[in-house]
Amino acid sequence: MKETIRYLAGIAGPSGFGSNSTAEQVTQQYSSSNNLTALITGATSGIGGETARVLAKRGVRVVVGARDMKKAIKVREKIKEESPYAEIILLEIDLSSLASVQRFCSEFLSLELPLNILINNAGVYSHNLEVSEEKIEKTFATNYLGNWKATNNHS
Repeated sequence: MKETIRYLAGIAGPSGFGSNSTAEQVTQQYSSSNNLTALITGATSGIGGETARVLAKRGVRVVVGARDMKKAIKVREKIKEESPYAEIILLEIDLSSLASVQRFCSEFLSLELPLNILINNAGVYSHNLEVSEEKIEKTFATNYLGNWKATNNHS
């Protein structure tokens, strides 16, 4: 309980960082990536977009898995404004569709890149009952099944 209160108050923990720490601060000591590749879903906005921006700034090759490719292109353009030499690869994925996840995994594997960092950030929530193309409740399909299949797909 005490640690939770300290965290919520923004007081740095054993890592030296707290809830007020920014991605810039956390990655400040890493100026070179050593040819790392990060795969981030949900990087077209919010914390996923910020994570992609900062990792690219630090020299990490960033693969953005995105449902909306127009948003992904805008994010890549914005990152490139700040970090012109950043390597940003865009791949389409709809985590609610297991077929889309399979295509995405095949495309990623065909790039023959290492996968050093995996950030499953994408998620959805709907007040209405929606189903995926496989007739699975969409929130469950996206937030659980799609991420699980993407993480555990080896072929």
